[in-house]
Amino acid sequence: MVAFSAESDLVTGWCLFGVALLVILVFCWVYVRKYQSRRESEVISTITSIFALAIALITSALLPVDIFLVSYVKNQNGTFKDWADANVTRQIEDTVLYAYYTLYSIILFCVFLWIPFVYFYYEEKDDDDGDTCSQVKTAFKYTLGFLLVCTILLIIGAFVPLDIPHKKNSTEWEKVKFLFEELGSNHGLAALSFSISSLTLIGMVAAVTYTAYGMSALPLNLIKGPRNATYERLENTEDIEEVEQNIQRIKSKCKDGRPLPTRDRRALQQLEERLRGLRRRGRHLEYIEKSCWTRFCGAMRPLKIVWGVFFILVALLFTISLFLSNLDKALHSAGIDSGFLILGTNLTNPLNMLLPVLQTVFPLDYILITTIIMYFIFTSMAGIRNMGIWFFWIRLYKIRRNRTRPQALLFLCMILLLIVLHTSYMIYSLAPQYVMYGSQKYLIPNNMTIDEQSTNVTFVLKVCDVNAPEGQCTITRTYLFLHKFWFFSAAYYFGNWAFIAVFLIGLIVSCCKGKKSVIEGDVNEDDSDISDDEPSLYYG
Repeated sequence: MVAFSAESDLVTGWCLFGVALLVILVFCWVYVRKYQSRRESEVISTITSIFALAIALITSALLPVDIFLVSYVKNQNGTFKDWADANVTRQIEDTVLYAYYTLYSIILFCVFLWIPFVYFYYEEKDDDDGDTCSQVKTAFKYTLGFLLVCTILLIIGAFVPLDIPHKKNSTEWEKVKFLFEELGSNHGLAALSFSISSLTLIGMVAAVTYTAYGMSALPLNLIKGPRNATYERLENTEDIEEVEQNIQRIKSKCKDGRPLPTRDRRALQQLEERLRGLRRRGRHLEYIEKSCWTRFCGAMRPLKIVWGVFFILVALLFTISLFLSNLDKALHSAGIDSGFLILGTNLTNPLNMLLPVLQTVFPLDYILITTIIMYFIFTSMAGIRNMGIWFFWIRLYKIRRNRTRPQALLFLCMILLLIVLHTSYMIYSLAPQYVMYGSQKYLIPNNMTIDEQSTNVTFVLKVCDVNAPEGQCTITRTYLFLHKFWFFSAAYYFGNWAFIAVFLIGLIVSCCKGKKSVIEGDVNEDDSDISDDEPSLYYG
């Protein structure tokens, strides 16, 4: 085992974070450019999408950093490091807190101002060919509604104190004064926490809808693979011949100059539309069949199957851990009035057992927690890509390679921002003690009486938990944001049950579905997007 010094641990941690930032920026640029429509590409929407996606991933990367920093101030023997006095520890906590302030404020700015403004600007650009000034005014007018909602959330969070004055004979002025003192004492933490928790609640709905489905669909699609392009092209050719025969049969009815009945004209129009779609599909299949990329993907099939099996095992591990964690809260928590808050762990889960084992070798536990977060993000992307963007039962947009409209990309990034907010609570549900304290330990005295006159005092090493003496363990800033309001925690608890249910349903549906078409998402007869380019325009 390689022994790391304290200084090298800190340098390694920040280096990993710096490398993660660089990788995130490169990934966001590649991802947005991959799915962006080449015909409807816009500079502002592209920059907005890349920036919003980067903020989502950077915010998710802050959780491992938070856990690392609170763990770094203590040695593995339970003692504080020589330099880790109260002031230094407070500075570390404030640094992480200000990082959360900054990123969460940027998220509020993106969700309530920037993304809505850019979205409505391009909606007006599509609907109206007027001047730019008119489009900006109209977009800003619609964006004011989002700003109003954000203002209301901040005011509610700021002026609803978590504690109330205990004096029964308090005057109205004293009560108002208490509200302002409460606002000043937490530096706006409650206001920001309430707004973020409200968005996290929406993110929970998005995670239940997209992430839970993506966790089942992504692995099974990798395992099953797409259909064979040659067989698909032959089937498509047979369909074209059948449709052409039906068209000729209908046209033969009017050879003598008689007009076609209304029913036949409608059927002929539908058949001609289907024929155009089949021919377009045939061109795509012919291109795919001859593509070198198809041959390369065929050679990589064994590796995809291995990744698919790994991902489905990870998904089952998460689901079992989440189920046991929620079951523990249902059996041993203080109830809904406390947000199903549980002190300690009565029913352990596989992930909560694995993380403490990995803590012995730096930085395996941080790599695992980062991998978990990235897994949630990628499965969310897969879920959105497979399902599209829906508003209740109405599908608004599809996410397709090189053919996604700017508005759809903006929606995608906003949904990912909201899902990332909920990811922190999901990780806490999977490993509550680790998210609260990281790898911190503390010492408790254990008095052992040798004889009547002498007592030998020894110390027992324990993992940090809620029973630790005050000042011995530092709680992560993430935990404070998550549990500021009990009613949000209660909603998240029920959301976890919904997440498990949707995952199991998605797993059954994905198992029953056949293989996907090799060009699925590229050619669809019911496309409402303006994106019917030829293969050479987005494959070549």
